[in-house]
Amino acid sequence: MKVIISGYGKMGHMVENNLRLRGIECVCASEDIKSVDPAVAKECVCIDFTTPAAFRENYAFLAENFKAVVIGTTGWNDIKDEVVACFEKCGTTMIYASNFSIGVNVFFAASDYLSKMLADAGGYSAFVEEKHHSHKLDRPSGTAKSIADIVEANMGAAPDIASIRCGEIPGIHTLGFEGANDRITLTHEAFSREGFAAGAVEAALRTENLNGVHEFKDIIFNI
Repeated sequence: MKVIISGYGKMGHMVENNLRLRGIECVCASEDIKSVDPAVAKECVCIDFTTPAAFRENYAFLAENFKAVVIGTTGWNDIKDEVVACFEKCGTTMIYASNFSIGVNVFFAASDYLSKMLADAGGYSAFVEEKHHSHKLDRPSGTAKSIADIVEANMGAAPDIASIRCGEIPGIHTLGFEGANDRITLTHEAFSREGFAAGAVEAALRTENLNGVHEFKDIIFNI
């Protein structure tokens, strides 16, 4: 497998390092993915960690030219239907996630289980809190939105989301359930961004045996 990285900020560098550790060829890392030769792109998987604005400009190029694409960029959920339709039309495999951390994807599964149980029990309401570094552009985070979507699907009400931006926090997400007599909280804290890079590279490896559009949380545990 050959990989091209779209976006060469902190996450791009971490993805590059993870590829090196796994012995996977990184053809290049580009801040301008549209400058990549389409003949080269068609032999490669693209891992995208850019910005919401850059992804909106680039997604059609990615779908039209790459063998497969892994999308770690968030903040484009409002055009999700358009993006998915574009990849499906082009027949390009796409794996996306609000968070590529393996631990966070376990957190999603736990959130689903807890919210289903408490919906059946009744008498509980939910809240979500997320904390990130001050450079993060989208608010609330894509991960927090994913947690809220899970809860809403199971409990019939969207939980409030509180967002905090401070310093260099890699990411802390808390899901809470408040009842008349008790409170249940579930928290995931990322110690660094390395887990996101490792998960994205794992997703790139999974594209070799997949077709179509998939969310990472739906495929990661199907070993």
